[in-house]
Amino acid sequence: MLTYLLGPILALFPRRWRKLLPAGSAMECRRAAVLSGFGEAVIALIALIYWYSHYMTLMMDHALDAAITGKLPPGVTDHEIGFTALVIWATHPLTWLLAYAGVEGSVRLVGAAFTETNLGIFPLFVLDKVIGMITGQGKEEASATKYGAQENFSSYVGAIREKAMVRGLPEVPDELCFSGSAPDEFLEVRACRRKADWNPPRTVRYQDTFYRLEACSVRSASRPFRYTLRKLTAGVMGRTVLVYSPEETPVLAKR
Repeated sequence: MLTYLLGPILALFPRRWRKLLPAGSAMECRRAAVLSGFGEAVIALIALIYWYSHYMTLMMDHALDAAITGKLPPGVTDHEIGFTALVIWATHPLTWLLAYAGVEGSVRLVGAAFTETNLGIFPLFVLDKVIGMITGQGKEEASATKYGAQENFSSYVGAIREKAMVRGLPEVPDELCFSGSAPDEFLEVRACRRKADWNPPRTVRYQDTFYRLEACSVRSASRPFRYTLRKLTAGVMGRTVLVYSPEETPVLAKR
């Protein structure tokens, strides 16, 4: 409940500020950031539409008053008046501010939804950096922020590319490829969709056998996601063990 009530508001703040608040550690940051970004984008869009309607009506009223009083030069058409009003509206600072808020909200929404990058709003981010520079914390976090930003950008681009690639692939059963011999026996799982939480070096149980996830890669094929697992001599079930039990029966790869 806290995530839905206070989460979207707390998600506006920089990460360091959220950590200082008691409620910041109790909410689901990703879901709160998604709601916050969506809310910012929608509110900005509604405000932009209202601002357009209000400003254009105001400009047309002024033009009509000028035409009645004879202040407009002869030969001016309604289209020219409307185009001039549109240009003035488009270059107004409030228009740019609302447009920026809409773009920022969309970026925050997509970042939180696809890459779990829970960004606050940019003005508070700048304020946080200024405070950090004054208090001396900015230099300590500069290196981490630089590499973190590069990693987040790469992750964001990779997630978008992966979504586009998977969208055109049909859903087919996994393909299993067994190789090697004891004690170096391997199992390669080839899937058409990425498997959640399959990150090395997790332990995976398939049927009655335990494997250690050695590596994962992405290739260009009908089953682009490849997971390489090494067979273990023994294993014990635990909370961290992934149970591999696909809904559709996997097919064996032809050697």
